[in-house]
Amino acid sequence: MTHSVKDIAMALGAEAFGAIDILIDAAAEPAAAGPSNLALAMNPKYAESLSEGKARAALLWEGADWQALGLEAAIIAPRPRYAMASLTKMLDAGQGFEAGIHPTAYVDPEAELAEGVSVGPLAVISKGAKIGANSVIGPQCFIGWNVTIGEGAYLREAVSIGARVTIGNRFRAQPGARIGGDGFSFVTAEPSSVESVRETLGDQGDAKAQEWTRIHSLGAVTIGHDVEIGMGATIDCGTIRDTVIGDGSKLDNQVHLGHNVVIGRNCLICGQVGIAGSATIGDNVVLAGQCGVSDNIFVGDGVIAGGSTKLMSNVPAGRTMLGYPATQMDKQVESYKALRRLPRLMRDISELKKAVFSTDKDT
Repeated sequence: MTHSVKDIAMALGAEAFGAIDILIDAAAEPAAAGPSNLALAMNPKYAESLSEGKARAALLWEGADWQALGLEAAIIAPRPRYAMASLTKMLDAGQGFEAGIHPTAYVDPEAELAEGVSVGPLAVISKGAKIGANSVIGPQCFIGWNVTIGEGAYLREAVSIGARVTIGNRFRAQPGARIGGDGFSFVTAEPSSVESVRETLGDQGDAKAQEWTRIHSLGAVTIGHDVEIGMGATIDCGTIRDTVIGDGSKLDNQVHLGHNVVIGRNCLICGQVGIAGSATIGDNVVLAGQCGVSDNIFVGDGVIAGGSTKLMSNVPAGRTMLGYPATQMDKQVESYKALRRLPRLMRDISELKKAVFSTDKDT
């Protein structure tokens, strides 16, 4: 499939210049771009390598001199990276999933599939499940008992959704996402050493070794509209109430949400983040890769936590956090700089001590 430079610009809400009838079949980095590719030279740094490729047209930044760059055509966007969202959607060839229900798929007679639903090879759709119109259930997916999925869902290979999970419209799940497993909830007959440690922050008390007894998950998972779940992400059911993910939130690969976690709207939860049970995350929160959130705390609206940050207590709205244990980012950086200066400071102190003791001996 090809698109003219003019048509691409119109789809992006951008301006096109030069030979706008040039046909484009793919996007490419500037140095690797061929004559039928649109080079993504979205700032002057990237444009430096245009001469290494053979691009005739490029997506450029506002104010770029496309003719001086040796191009025949250009698309100028005020925010090129944002324009990439529409461009990549336009050029995405998809996964090749076919329409209809594959003969090797199992769809329970009491499941309800709306118009235009595609079900791939070896997929299973259980009793009472409801799948919204124009949804794609990829190969080897499992949709559990009484699951509800809204319109326009797109489930890649081997996605698993447990019983009673409710999902809104335009849901997207990457291969191997697991939604609706049991929460990690166990208890002992008598107060355990773990309970003592939580109270004392160290002393295990007189608690004896005991067996752990499962607390079953009676809740499920509720997911809003326009949510995306990455590869290998795992979302636990709630114990009594549901685990919740709000509209527009995006979870990266290997993210884990414990039982009863609540994620607000439009959050960005990056790779390998772990959020412990009953934590509450506000709206528009960004947790960078490998962040950890302790159980039963809240993280306020608009919080940003840098990579590997460990949030161990409540975080007010709007804070920018870093480190372990987490502190405000500017204070954490200041402390880190001071830590790096410690060896030099210790050497200086040692020299001062030598000088003082030498002076004492001389007097």
